[in-house]
Amino acid sequence: MDARQLPSQRGFAWLSEGFKLWRRNPALLTFVSFGYLLTLLLVSIVPFIGQPIASLLMPVLSLGVLNTCLAIDKGRKAGPDVLFSGFQQNLPALVMIGAIYLVASVLVLGITIVADGGTLLSMMTTGAKIDPEATGSTGFTIALLVAIALSTPVMMAYWFAPVLAGWWEIPAPKAMFFSFIACQRNWRPFLMYSIALAIFAAVLPSMVLALVGRLSPVLATILSVPLPLVVIPIVFASFYVNACDVFGPPRDASAGD
Repeated sequence: MDARQLPSQRGFAWLSEGFKLWRRNPALLTFVSFGYLLTLLLVSIVPFIGQPIASLLMPVLSLGVLNTCLAIDKGRKAGPDVLFSGFQQNLPALVMIGAIYLVASVLVLGITIVADGGTLLSMMTTGAKIDPEATGSTGFTIALLVAIALSTPVMMAYWFAPVLAGWWEIPAPKAMFFSFIACQRNWRPFLMYSIALAIFAAVLPSMVLALVGRLSPVLATILSVPLPLVVIPIVFASFYVNACDVFGPPRDASAGD
């Protein structure tokens, strides 16, 4: 796969173009985005096996969200069932991507045990309440920094992998390799994209809610409900935009039907 090397400013454009895509069919994209999150949440709460299964399904369902964006972009009709369209596109490779991502993430958390004795691992895998003194320790801080440093290349290998496996039918290891190279070649626009995401998804909503809260706390509480309904689908749409920007649209224009 030939990954384009893009200028830095494209990172900001991904989010704005994601907003334009969302505006074309906000109802469908919002439904599918939250359907993705809700499905993974429901699967993950199953005792013992829920979280591993959710990790295996994550690439499959994320491809469904991107197929939704593709259908909207191409002006094709699509229903909520498009969320599950990834099950019909190179499913073994998608599940393998989820498995590799799961193993790599567990290994990263396992390495942090050396720094904090397993505090971060316990917090991430069991959701158990952690003693505030433990999270404020130097060891926990080091473990967190190690986790961020080591999980970054894992995320780079995963980022485009579902798209490459689903739209171009590339085997899982190659898809993750090409994804890593594409992210590495485009680290500048991804840096700008990260800044734009932080401003759009965290800073601006917090500022709006704080400002409204000064005038009316009740109104701020009410406003906090619909904000994620707008922010999250736009972020998902921006994932589609950067995938097409780096690799181009899928060769088969019917993908996701």
